[in-house]
Amino acid sequence: MSHIALYRAWRPQTFQDMVGQQHIIQTLQNAIRENRVSHAYLFNGPRGTGKTTTAKVLAKAVNCERGPAVEPCNECDACRGITAGHIMDVIEIDAASNRGIDEIREIRDKVRYAPSEVRFKVYIIDEVHMLTTEAFNALLKTLEEPPGHVIFILATTEPHKLPATIISRCQRFDFRQVSLEEQSARLLQICGDEGIVADEDAIAYISRLSEGGMRDAISLLEQVAAFGDRRITLDAAIDVTGGMAADQFYQLAEAVRERNVAALMPLVESLMQAGKAADKCMENLMYYFRDLLVLKLAPTGGAVTERVVDRDRFREMAEAYSSQRLFAMIDVLNRYQVELKHASQPQTLFEVALMKLCAIGDDHASEGARDTGGSDSASSAEVTKLRQQVQALERKLESLVQNGVQVQAGQDAGAGASRNPAPNARGALRGSFGGGGIARAKVKLDGYIAAAGSPETSIARSRWGDVLSRVKDAKVTLHAWLKDGELVSVDGGNLLLAFKNDIHRETTEKPNHREIIERIAQEVLGVSYNLVTVMLKDWQAALDGAGNPASEPLELVPEGEGAPVAASKRPEWVEEAVKLFGEDLVVVKENQ
Repeated sequence: MSHIALYRAWRPQTFQDMVGQQHIIQTLQNAIRENRVSHAYLFNGPRGTGKTTTAKVLAKAVNCERGPAVEPCNECDACRGITAGHIMDVIEIDAASNRGIDEIREIRDKVRYAPSEVRFKVYIIDEVHMLTTEAFNALLKTLEEPPGHVIFILATTEPHKLPATIISRCQRFDFRQVSLEEQSARLLQICGDEGIVADEDAIAYISRLSEGGMRDAISLLEQVAAFGDRRITLDAAIDVTGGMAADQFYQLAEAVRERNVAALMPLVESLMQAGKAADKCMENLMYYFRDLLVLKLAPTGGAVTERVVDRDRFREMAEAYSSQRLFAMIDVLNRYQVELKHASQPQTLFEVALMKLCAIGDDHASEGARDTGGSDSASSAEVTKLRQQVQALERKLESLVQNGVQVQAGQDAGAGASRNPAPNARGALRGSFGGGGIARAKVKLDGYIAAAGSPETSIARSRWGDVLSRVKDAKVTLHAWLKDGELVSVDGGNLLLAFKNDIHRETTEKPNHREIIERIAQEVLGVSYNLVTVMLKDWQAALDGAGNPASEPLELVPEGEGAPVAASKRPEWVEEAVKLFGEDLVVVKENQ
């Protein structure tokens, strides 16, 4: 038999042929046996798990000339016609290309007519989540009260995109991923019947790559069998699928363990020259480190996957890593894998990810010492105590901010501060601090200007939109203030934000707001940063070489004759105007 027809030849023709969905098959067979077949079904689950195939087998079972039967005979004209696609009463529709209201209206108009060749009209709508809202609405009434001779079977991989009104009118069946054991048994059966010689480790590798999809597993088997001339080995499977050999995993892991960046670059280059895809290499490497972590945390659990060839060598590598470092490495690879999908230079990003793995070794060096268990409790107690102290200080600071703080000019602002600052200096200190406010610390911009074009700044800028989105989910009012700020530089573990409006800047700097922003920034960027703010005009002046206004110490303006009115003494409508339009656009004039 031609290898091209391998999947077609082994596509299930009866319920008994289905793999991994016994709970669904038993339910459908009982419904047929008791003559309680529903008018509408919803089959959802991962790709390649048998949704459309089950729909066709069900169509044959209810229309079999020897039935309705719990198993189609596949010998009568009805069964053979449905298998070949010749029966006009069994209609399969691809909703991805027929998603409009006109196609659904055509179905609605035709369902009223009785079937001409078989017992039931069966409409199989694949990828039903692709239908438009109008098409769903047109289908709704037909699903609710269909004629007795019509059965609808909806198949989708994304049921959450279906309207609840559609789901509630169907019997829903959730198809699961086929287990590795079931996949491997079916692939070995196919190889035996087709005369293909296959190694068990190669079959296990193919099953793992298919991610629970039987269709993908058979397709990969067909591809590897064609490459090896009806002989399937693990090396052949790795070459054909673009995977990495165990020795390549070991070399990369060893270089990362030793933080040897010089050894990593030739390894990556050799992988690319061999035709390996960067995203596939990163995915396989993440699985490899996952296996190391599983072996380290559950050495007797038998959970090590089929990718492991030399168990002793693999166990030695697992012992060389701390569990905390492995957790951090997997997290880094996962984040870079998402970015790799849209990268214009995937090899470069893969190299950066590996260099990042080498760099995080020092950050987690103390974590490795905790694996011994001796100092774990002491370290945890110290960290907990420090966190409690920080939280207590934050609560005190927040209380002071809410109640208002009066700072004496020239004392808290620093010994070198002027006691008679310029009137426009007060605008940077006004806000939620009441009539007085507090003076900010100096912000030296030289380092930030030098780091404005650094790779770290570029990465942080590219992901700042994700930070804003997460902040909006956490606190929508904070997002309204924070989006006024622009991330301009990252230097020394600090994120520098430049604000156009001083009110937005001060509100963002509140301790409770700062904690939210810094926490979310660490989750998104993977590094702990402190938040530093500056006015945008000061940042632009520093970039233009006109000095660094932000580096000059700021002081409070004592209230008195000729001084601006304190923010706390402004009428409410003035405060609202300032919040809406900004300090620079609001001018208050006295009545003459």
